[in-house]
Amino acid sequence: MIDVIVAGGGPTGLMLACELRLHGVRVVVLEKDAEPTKVVRALGLHVRSIEVMEQRGLLDRFLAQGQQFSVGGFFAGIDKGWPDGLDTAHSYVLGIPQPVVDRLLAERATELGADVRRGCELVGLSQDDDGVTAELADGTHLRSRYLVGCDGGRSRVRKLLGVGFPGEPSRVETLLGEVEVAEAPETVAAVVAEVRRTQKRFGVVPFGEGVFRVVVPAEGVAEDRTVPPTLEELKQQLRRVAGTDFGVHSPRWLSRFGDATRQAERYRTGRVLLAGDAAHIHPPTGGQGLNLGLQDAFNLGWKLAAEVNGWASEGLLDSYHAERHPVAADVLDNTRAQIQLMSTEPGPQSVRRLVSELMDFDEVNRYLIEKITAIGVRYDFGAGHELLGRRLRDVELKRGRLYDLMHGGRGLLLDQTGRLSVAGWADRVDHVVDVSEELDVPAVLLRPDGHVAWVGEDQEGLLGRLSEWFGAAADRQ
Repeated sequence: MIDVIVAGGGPTGLMLACELRLHGVRVVVLEKDAEPTKVVRALGLHVRSIEVMEQRGLLDRFLAQGQQFSVGGFFAGIDKGWPDGLDTAHSYVLGIPQPVVDRLLAERATELGADVRRGCELVGLSQDDDGVTAELADGTHLRSRYLVGCDGGRSRVRKLLGVGFPGEPSRVETLLGEVEVAEAPETVAAVVAEVRRTQKRFGVVPFGEGVFRVVVPAEGVAEDRTVPPTLEELKQQLRRVAGTDFGVHSPRWLSRFGDATRQAERYRTGRVLLAGDAAHIHPPTGGQGLNLGLQDAFNLGWKLAAEVNGWASEGLLDSYHAERHPVAADVLDNTRAQIQLMSTEPGPQSVRRLVSELMDFDEVNRYLIEKITAIGVRYDFGAGHELLGRRLRDVELKRGRLYDLMHGGRGLLLDQTGRLSVAGWADRVDHVVDVSEELDVPAVLLRPDGHVAWVGEDQEGLLGRLSEWFGAAADRQ
């Protein structure tokens, strides 16, 4: 029997497959598209996702294919500088197109032994006490212990489960595509600069090799947003908004997106779970969507692996919903707020000017960047030290760096006292005795996703947290 079927071979599904394979879980990824998409919906990785790649030893692959930027303007396009001294060793945004992210994660998942099957569409599912049966479009069936729907905003898995997807429908729509442009680049840049003084949802940006990425507001909301716009529709909207269509021609691809915000009522139904866009959709403002999905997978992977491998503590798998549902709800809120601030109407424009003034205060600018980049996320682990529930940045140790010790996806006790022990959990938790000038606490227990589960120097307190997050000690199983 397959341990886990992952429905959807985008960034979320592939990241989840990588995480599961680190723990020996047998994974099959079902992707309905026979070939990788060329549509570039996302353009980069934010700080927390960069850290995730570093934690798993993958960052060098991504850096080789991307470009680092330390620029502001991520919150509603309000042009403020990148804050100094963010709590991270990776204070930048990595510009990298989504198809490249997909390819790198697919390569890694395959290296680790995941079975990635293209041209395989899930059309039905049922579950019982022992597992899940997935029905494919070709009439075949697969059986697994668990199934995770990572199949996008129109998720078949979510619909088959009957999970509610409440929220707000699209009120504005945007056309997007990659095209060639007849106008001279300097003419394009001048027009864009003038239009963007008031219309922040507009852009015509060089994308290399003579191709431009065009983003322009649509006049209304299409009845069927699965149907891509035509080149003529794109031209009409460019003329309406910018007074010229720039002579756009030879589209590589065209697409449309709305500003709907919806969230699944629950992320788990028995042996079936939801992650990424299958669990939440929102406007792309701030570039958070792909990153949110990757971080869902990073939270879920080790927990689901623990369940499959038999050492999960009671409630561990349910903590995925408890932790990630509020994070996505916050993203839905901030993206909707950003869409309002990008409106050309007088009311939202006055609020935008006020927010822009507030962002001149470093604390406000920093707070919003930490929100967008997800390094401000703190899970609710109860009362305790200020680090509790937060991810720990990649601190420098006497004998190296912290994230270099986390490539295997295990828990980690960083012990600066040398007096603690993880006896009974050594098969799941690494004990590292080392010191860091950047860490002013005796010891920290990190979950496999890098979030701090315990801070202190008391062995009894440590034992309680080990049991909570890593199940019963080996000698008690």
